[in-house]
Amino acid sequence: MHWAKILGVGIGVAALFGLGIILGHFAIPKATDPQSPCTSDSQDLDLAILDSVMGQLDASRIRENLRELSKEPHVASSARDEALVRLLLERWQDTETGLDSAKTSEYKVLLSFPSQKQPNIVEVVGPNGMVFHSFQPGEKNLTGEQVEPNVLQPYAAYAPPGAPKGLLVYANRGSEKDFEDLEKWGINLEGTIALTHYGGVGRGAKAINAAKHGVVGVLVYTDPGDINDGKSLPSETFPNSWGLPPSGVERGSYYEYFGDPLTPYLPAHPSSFRLDLNNISGFPPIPAQPIGFEDAKDLLCNLTGASAPATWQGALGCDYKLGPGFRQDGSFPEGSEVKMSVHNSLELRNSSNVLGIIQGSVEPDRYVIYGNHRDSWVHGAVDPSSGTAVLLEISRVLGTLLKKGTWRPRRSIIFASWGAEEFGLIGSTEFTEEFLSKLQERTVAYINVDISVFANATLRAQGTPPVQSVIFSATKEISAPGPSGLSIYDNWIRYTNRSSSVYGPIPSMGTLGAGSDYASFIHFLGISSMDLAYTYDRSKTSARIYPTYHTAFDTFDYMEKFLDPGFSSHQAVARTAGNVLLRLSDSLFLPLNVSDYNETLRSFLQAAQENLSNLLQQHNISLGPLVTAVEKFETAAAALNQHISALQKNNPDPLQVRMVNDQLMLLERAFLNPRAFPEERYYSHVLWAPNTASVATFPGLANACARAQDANSGSEAWAEVQRQLSIVVMALEGAAATLEPVHDF
Repeated sequence: MHWAKILGVGIGVAALFGLGIILGHFAIPKATDPQSPCTSDSQDLDLAILDSVMGQLDASRIRENLRELSKEPHVASSARDEALVRLLLERWQDTETGLDSAKTSEYKVLLSFPSQKQPNIVEVVGPNGMVFHSFQPGEKNLTGEQVEPNVLQPYAAYAPPGAPKGLLVYANRGSEKDFEDLEKWGINLEGTIALTHYGGVGRGAKAINAAKHGVVGVLVYTDPGDINDGKSLPSETFPNSWGLPPSGVERGSYYEYFGDPLTPYLPAHPSSFRLDLNNISGFPPIPAQPIGFEDAKDLLCNLTGASAPATWQGALGCDYKLGPGFRQDGSFPEGSEVKMSVHNSLELRNSSNVLGIIQGSVEPDRYVIYGNHRDSWVHGAVDPSSGTAVLLEISRVLGTLLKKGTWRPRRSIIFASWGAEEFGLIGSTEFTEEFLSKLQERTVAYINVDISVFANATLRAQGTPPVQSVIFSATKEISAPGPSGLSIYDNWIRYTNRSSSVYGPIPSMGTLGAGSDYASFIHFLGISSMDLAYTYDRSKTSARIYPTYHTAFDTFDYMEKFLDPGFSSHQAVARTAGNVLLRLSDSLFLPLNVSDYNETLRSFLQAAQENLSNLLQQHNISLGPLVTAVEKFETAAAALNQHISALQKNNPDPLQVRMVNDQLMLLERAFLNPRAFPEERYYSHVLWAPNTASVATFPGLANACARAQDANSGSEAWAEVQRQLSIVVMALEGAAATLEPVHDF
């Protein structure tokens, strides 16, 4: 019977091994051998390791990273962009400071570029075709870096080529209402060129709105009132201050959506289905071109017509008129028109993501992803290289511990350098499309650090409610830059705070729109996400963003001289992001507080009750089911928190921990409904989809009510209101069910 004993032992070993695989628990004592069994399943966040990492994150190394990353322009798919791909691979494959593995994934995507042979031009031409003035949208060579061969001339990416000509009108920010107001004031927009300034609505929306009203071309400038606190003289701006110089031009994508335009919802592989170019939606329908405010002043301050409203006035030193056309006593002859010559073209280009991977020791199938895009419009010292400089320093410190064999995270960590973000979050979106199922099943959270330093006053954090607690925990333990002696948390609360019904005064957390690579993770995949940066004191400037944004003046010297001398704010962001990363990857229980969704849900519910309830009642629609669903969520969240507290007091079984963590991880997915907003590409999260209405409540409900307000009962518009209310109720009930005990179905 000896063979039976052997067989029995073999079967037992195989069964135990199989069970181990199913539960996803592997122990790894050394960085060099991720499959060797030794470490206990109960391992938790090691505070000594956390302190060690915080102490090793070096401001001078971040500075040198930034100098290297920003020394040359590196627009997506350029030779320098690919050189940075190789630099990242080298760092992450280093034998002493590298990670377990590093690889690239390449996508063939549709990008848009200006012609190198025919620069885009804006001209003022007389009735006889004579050119009276010519603007070649470019930037003056103030520091020697603005005329390098690889500096990309300012342009509106994805705007079509063309040579429209017409009388000039001033259209404020180019919103739908702005154009409607112009027509209300008796201005015929048909065949005109509209001059608009940045802000208010997205870049592409300005051209889309203009085309609806017969405008044939759009010019966009940055008003010094929006970016420079009204300062516009060369002596008041860069290189003499952080202000945007008069010739500065903000480049940018005018594409309305995100992801590769040709392959929505599909990864941009050679084999993937691609749309016909004529069937692409989201591109500007008319030519558009950004210009500097010194050129905008020549145009705007010579306009005729009525004065623009006070809210439309800016800081160019003249009374803004509406047009159309130029005044008789101005710089240009009467009857002169503006002619745009735009020579942009669409090109299929290869763009790469770079991934650096640290395998988890206990839960290698649970991922914490830390991402930052790599491409810039020009040198991009602030955007995005300040973020990449921090990413490289965090990965260096963790890689060093890994190679020494002194640390390995409980869960896997994925560092990501995204390609072609500036054209529409392309690299990250293609990644989420390619690995949709895997990422939804396994990703714990996504940390985004795009621009790590806008300025050096305070932390700015955006994220979904469950990540609030882990950010607060991290920032309470890290000293803020400067002599204050305060923690980052206490410094942050001085600059921006709110009163919480649960916690009292706390720092204000922003919500996530679609401004960076977190967009597809939260809106498309329902993964808890955050974005971290250091920023400026809002009480001292009204700048909508740092002034040299997307210009050729966003250089290393600009960062070092005006935004973060000494790089202490970069170090503070590195410590904050690194601390959050370790807490998410190493804590036994995921540090995500689902009850922090309660305040958001209550605030949305209260706004609906106060602003929509009477209107809904007139159409026999009750908010009762929504009230019940919110209460049900609150009850389930509280019960789960109590369950976690009880487990923490004992020695929990690994499977119990795993089940609870899955509930915490999967909560955000419960708010997804891919059919909720068919008109909004990639937006599936019923709480964070775009809200274009005036009521700060559940976006689908708010938007539907705004559209139905003047419609009759029984109409399709009111049917949509009922549908959106049902979608929200279903999502909340599904979220509550996700948090309820797993054995209670």
